[in-house]
Amino acid sequence: MSVRSGVPTPLRLPVLACAGLALLGGLYAALLLLGLPVPAPRPDLAAVHGPVMVLGFVGTLIALERAVALGARWALVAPSAAGLGALVLLGTGPTVAGKLLLAVGGVGLLGVYAALWRRQPSVALLAQAAGAFAWYAAALLWLGGFTVAETLPWLAGFVVLTIAGERLELAHLSMPAHAERRFVAVLVALVVGATAATLWPKPGHQVLGLALLATVAWLAGYDVARRTVRGRGLPRFVAVGLLAGYGWLALAGLLWAGTGPSSAGPRYDAVLHAIFLGFVISMIFVHAPVIMPAVLRRPLPYHPVLYAPLLLLHASLLTRLALGDLAGLTVVWQWSAIANEAALLGFVGCAAALALRGRTRPRPAAAPQAVTVA
Repeated sequence: MSVRSGVPTPLRLPVLACAGLALLGGLYAALLLLGLPVPAPRPDLAAVHGPVMVLGFVGTLIALERAVALGARWALVAPSAAGLGALVLLGTGPTVAGKLLLAVGGVGLLGVYAALWRRQPSVALLAQAAGAFAWYAAALLWLGGFTVAETLPWLAGFVVLTIAGERLELAHLSMPAHAERRFVAVLVALVVGATAATLWPKPGHQVLGLALLATVAWLAGYDVARRTVRGRGLPRFVAVGLLAGYGWLALAGLLWAGTGPSSAGPRYDAVLHAIFLGFVISMIFVHAPVIMPAVLRRPLPYHPVLYAPLLLLHASLLTRLALGDLAGLTVVWQWSAIANEAALLGFVGCAAALALRGRTRPRPAAAPQAVTVA
């Protein structure tokens, strides 16, 4: 996808800063949820952890990338509203103002996809627009009095539909004709599953779990990561993170399909973090070397050091679910969750160091060659 120059870099930086603050605030709120003896600036800070991380952090990043791809300044409304909404929630708790801003971010992203659709319609774009609708639905339900746990099917729908659409967008040229038709069936199943999970929680979550499994089956069958994982450098790094993320999404699908909904406890923790840490954060890690230079117009060169936070993320998440949630070892659960946060912050540190290094390194005289990533 070509990136246009209609959104000046100085306008992108404050939005990216909001995403960074949302990440830091969301991680601090997670420490409160872990029961650690850290100061609580607000008694209800822990209650906004999920929406701040999913819509305030991840949503701002996705909406910012889409705004840059569209190349229109008005498109910054979506990521700006999401980022500001996260900051309001962190400062005031789960208030109407913060929830409204998140809802505005979802509507703004739908507007961005509508403009992109007029430029070039595609099934991949339709999936991403469905993801933006899921964002709006989650924010609207939360605004209407539903708990965060009750909005989880739509929050999951937002990230899964968006990422699956982006993978289709990257791989469609190498796929057989029937692959796109099967993707449409998966897309419908995800939307129906999220809707059913809201209306009829027990069977609806089971339908959504089956839809997640169908999504993983499609990704495992058609994603180019199956081939590029045998490569080297950046393509292999991307493929490793993608395939590991698909494994975590499959686990979440199995848990929902087999046991239905849960709003607290080990099973809820396992589903929640399999999706939003194992799947989503892994996707962010491996796509950052491709997406961030397009957003910031600064190089983020690949280096094997990026494997360190990626491996820490997956190893600590496996420990959290196996020994913390399944075996009930509370101390291990807490420390592995802290390691999850260390992986996130470690990746940010590695990316910043590599970006600074790439900026100061002299450019080679030879013309750059095209690089294909998973």
